Amino acid sequence: MSRTPRIDFLPHDADTLYATPGRVAVFVGPDGPESAVARGLDERTGGALSRLASGARWGRTKTGEVIEIAVPAGLAAEAVLVVRHDLDADRLAMRRMGGAIAAAAGRGELTILASELRHADEVALGVALRTYRFDAHQKPDAEEAPEGQVRIMSDESEALARAAGPMAAIAEGVAFTRDLVNEPANVLTTDDFAARLAAMQELGLEVEILEEDELARLGMGALLAVGQGSVSPSKVVVMRWEGGGDEPPLALVGKGVVFDTGGISLKPAGGMEDMTMDMGGAGTVAGTMRALALRRAKANVVGLVGLVENMPSGNATRPGDVVRSMKGDTIEVINTDAEGRLVLADVMWYAQERFKPSGMIDLATLTGAIIVALGHENTGVFSNEDGFAEALLAAAQTEGEGAWRLPMGEAYDKVLKSRVADMRNVGTGREGGSITAAQFLKRFVQDGTPWIHLDIAGTASLKSDWALGPKGATGWGVMALNRLVADRYEG
Repeated sequence: MSRTPRIDFLPHDADTLYATPGRVAVFVGPDGPESAVARGLDERTGGALSRLASGARWGRTKTGEVIEIAVPAGLAAEAVLVVRHDLDADRLAMRRMGGAIAAAAGRGELTILASELRHADEVALGVALRTYRFDAHQKPDAEEAPEGQVRIMSDESEALARAAGPMAAIAEGVAFTRDLVNEPANVLTTDDFAARLAAMQELGLEVEILEEDELARLGMGALLAVGQGSVSPSKVVVMRWEGGGDEPPLALVGKGVVFDTGGISLKPAGGMEDMTMDMGGAGTVAGTMRALALRRAKANVVGLVGLVENMPSGNATRPGDVVRSMKGDTIEVINTDAEGRLVLADVMWYAQERFKPSGMIDLATLTGAIIVALGHENTGVFSNEDGFAEALLAAAQTEGEGAWRLPMGEAYDKVLKSRVADMRNVGTGREGGSITAAQFLKRFVQDGTPWIHLDIAGTASLKSDWALGPKGATGWGVMALNRLVADRYEG
């Protein structure tokens, strides 16, 4: 679906470098070329790097910024990309530098000089993430350069390739999530989504698809109520990775509304086309499971996604209807556009009943209120256990994925009281909408189950390019969840 260039790790060879076409990226410190590789390239180009580093422009250049020297003397390359680099740059800074190089390079061949470079594996990850493109439904542009090869040259190329191996799995997981979220809803139907997940059995995942008759037998009336207005059948897909011992798994649960019209509570026309991304939670769960399988994670993790489409029709759920969840609680549907929590309620309960997980994390593009509160910089985090939440927040910070914990409490829960059912699916007002949604979900968390709810409505997709990707789906959460598994569940 997506297109990313192949990345090869090669020994540094000056003769090969000087004859290589495309673009060459080199890291230069504040005082000019310091590494042997940079000094050699400077000499080959007649002091071009030294002259750049001694100019006023270099003094204004920030760490991680890229300056292009076009048609450099002494090289077959069409340009040298000079990256302002500080020796103490951390992992995330180096990852962003990789993204900056990829953005500056565009298409065509790219060679990155990484000898003597700390965290060069992070540069490779940044390049892989930033070069992602989703053009499955576009005609090829005859005037556009073809997708090029990326070479990373290093005196320690074999060690660098080994270090970058697990990161390649992460990059593929992120790309898989982005592909799913970017797909239009007429392509990514519930059937198609389930088929793509079933195909991951070839990676070693156990994948099971629960169809509507089985969901009805299990009593998933809340989930089925969301999808009953659509011709696309509702499904639950279970993905199991058993790389650990006999310990209970971590459960990841994703909202997979492949398109959300709002149902009978119809959304405004303006911006409705963006609701193809309302399955972002399920996409992140799927991408995380792919990454864990690819890197053969030594942990037990189960991913469950509820796949539905929320459409208005003569058979659609109405405001005022009362539906019964798998738990047995009844829910008065006040607003059919608050559908994601109905899907999650049943899948979360099923996950706990069947797998007795050591912890459970749900992800959903759940509320517009979280965007009002946190913008597009941070995912909203809600939890019933401080230690679990702190571990997730630490993992997100380590991977540079913004996350912020919000409060919960009884006062927020009271607004869900219904006159005719056990609860309403929305509160009585707009205040604290993301919190009341979390309070609704908490009612479907069993005693003793550590739980985190991640509202990714603001972070799953962006309207503009960013450091590690083009506009569109971001894949937020794959790296954080992978890190959480590595740090907390792998011995």
